[in-house]
Amino acid sequence: MSLATDSIFVAALKGNSELMSQIGGRVYSTAIPLPDEQAENVPVPYLIVTFDGLTNDQDSKDDPFESASDKVTVSIFLVDKSREALADLAQAVRTTIHDYMTQQLSEDENFPIQDYEFTAESVRYEASKPCHWQVFTYVCDVNNDEQ
Repeated sequence: MSLATDSIFVAALKGNSELMSQIGGRVYSTAIPLPDEQAENVPVPYLIVTFDGLTNDQDSKDDPFESASDKVTVSIFLVDKSREALADLAQAVRTTIHDYMTQQLSEDENFPIQDYEFTAESVRYEASKPCHWQVFTYVCDVNNDEQ
């Protein structure tokens, strides 16, 4: 499951109907699936969820090659029209992810994401669109069900 951890984040975001209404349902996985010239004109707000790699946790000498857990990095690229709108979107995304993960973990002891660390990059402005944007990064402790 760890190689598809980003799909859990997409499901969490899409599961929040209020958030989906706020962003017009524009949640993309990996990239906006349009030619560059069209992607530049995608209406804001939108979110892009990316799988940014993983590292296997080698916790003990008892695991000959790979342990049963991975550290998976998932990022969410947030884009909105104004600084204020971005702040509102960012809070909605952060709360949505937290609430979804907490609920899933409490209801399903086999839920693959056991914990995460959250960071947010600085807010930036893109004059050519124009829009404000920010990146959230989640480093997740994920049970590797392939082991």
